[in-house]
Amino acid sequence: MRSLLNIDADLRSQLDQTALLYDDGVHVKHRLTRYHDFFVERVNESDQVLDIGCGYGTVAFSVASRTGAQVTGIDFSIENIRLANDRYQLPNLRFVVGDALTDLPNEDFDVVIFSNVLEHIERRPEFLRAAQTRIRPSRWLIRVPMIDRDWRVPLRRELGLYYFSDPTHFTEYTEESFRQEIAEAGLEVRELKVNWGEIWAEIAVPI
Repeated sequence: MRSLLNIDADLRSQLDQTALLYDDGVHVKHRLTRYHDFFVERVNESDQVLDIGCGYGTVAFSVASRTGAQVTGIDFSIENIRLANDRYQLPNLRFVVGDALTDLPNEDFDVVIFSNVLEHIERRPEFLRAAQTRIRPSRWLIRVPMIDRDWRVPLRRELGLYYFSDPTHFTEYTEESFRQEIAEAGLEVRELKVNWGEIWAEIAVPI
């Protein structure tokens, strides 16, 4: 069983790489799961938006091109930002290199997008509190993976295998653990959906 699960993990990794080539450098899940819509539908034209951990800029571009909002994407990878700048150019879109833990822009934003990024941060409630104080968004749009997304996850844990979907994850969520962390950060869940084994949520400061 361990051997088969290791083969399964290797195949999933190869499939992810091929899925990038299949859709010309953008993972096919962006198109098939339509998760960009969740962010786009919750952003207004007048919003200043910060996409933390923007990767190569696909979500930031969707939001900027479809809403007209001013969008800033930040990522610690110089290569990701180079790709984003090469691929996407709009007057209301910019990309900057920076580590979200230390290099957040010194300006206010209305909306923060956190698309499969929060789980990569070790002290998550502490980060959310600090970022809320620094950039003062009225809402956060967060997408995170769920640990109960598939029966193979608890089986891998039972067999002593690594069971998160990425080796740089510090956690993966249940709905209960997600709500608990958001509350610890002094924020509240305004809306929460479970789609494709992920939590898609709108978060805000309690009124």
